[in-house]
Amino acid sequence: MTTGQTPPLTGPLAKRPVKRARASGRWADSLFKLTTLMFALVVAGLVVIIVVNMAMNAQLSFEKFGFDFITRSIWDPVHEEFGALPFIYGTAMSSLIALIIAVPLSLGIAIFLSEHAPRRLATPIAFLVQLLAAIPSVVYGLWGIFVLAPLLRDHVYPALQKAFGSLPLFQGQINGLGLLTAGIILSIMVVPIITSVTTDVLRAVPAAQREAALALGATRWEATRIILQNARSGITGAIILGLGRAVGETMAVTMVIGNRPEISASLFDPSFTIASAIANEFSEVTSEIHRNALVELGLILFVITFVINAAARLLVYAVTRGQGKVAHA
Repeated sequence: MTTGQTPPLTGPLAKRPVKRARASGRWADSLFKLTTLMFALVVAGLVVIIVVNMAMNAQLSFEKFGFDFITRSIWDPVHEEFGALPFIYGTAMSSLIALIIAVPLSLGIAIFLSEHAPRRLATPIAFLVQLLAAIPSVVYGLWGIFVLAPLLRDHVYPALQKAFGSLPLFQGQINGLGLLTAGIILSIMVVPIITSVTTDVLRAVPAAQREAALALGATRWEATRIILQNARSGITGAIILGLGRAVGETMAVTMVIGNRPEISASLFDPSFTIASAIANEFSEVTSEIHRNALVELGLILFVITFVINAAARLLVYAVTRGQGKVAHA
């Protein structure tokens, strides 16, 4: 008697569809793996291509100045004499000023958000801080020219010069546009980066450490110090990430730094950064060697930012890796 149902296959015939499905799955996995590998190699290849092209386009400058290009302080397109030292000095000093202002402010915000703020208050404050990172740099530049620079020139810088005028850092003519103004603008721009990464790092520290410290009778400040000590590598990484942002910033700095390729001890004097020099002069090159010198400046900036970001990523990874192991335990 027949039941109307197809009897199940037995023997070698029953295994063929399963084998085909497994073979098809392995082929699809291999194709997916190769596709994602290709995407990753494209990005890595782009970085290599950029470096090689920049080195090739800076060949004239390499041949004429060699490594002395880094230590020369002259920048004279008319006589075709170029050196990167004033731009390296301006980049380093403006970034240093930015970190001196931004690091304490960012750490304070991050500690408040991660350790003390109630959720209904932490969420809007974190949103507003992160909103600063979304503002275009040209807007910061315009605000710096029309609001910040006049305010500093008329009210803040004279007070600084009166109090610390004996120091070379605060001597010279005050016009509002200079190294210190650029550093202040940069500090506002790097605060969201340092704050957000530091907040994540502090929250990644196991809560058991806070609870153990408080259970042993520590105050909130003492417990916070323990958390900061355990998160110091990640905090250092956050600071270095902010430094990388400050070093590479172009438009806002170009609009307020004064754009003068000189090395001056006074923070009130105009200066130049590598990024602002490239942005200002590349459309007005006067000779082939001038163009090559600007490309070499770009190559120096590329190397500096690459090293800074690599160091920061390694430090942040050293902290978040431990949290990942805890989460997967």
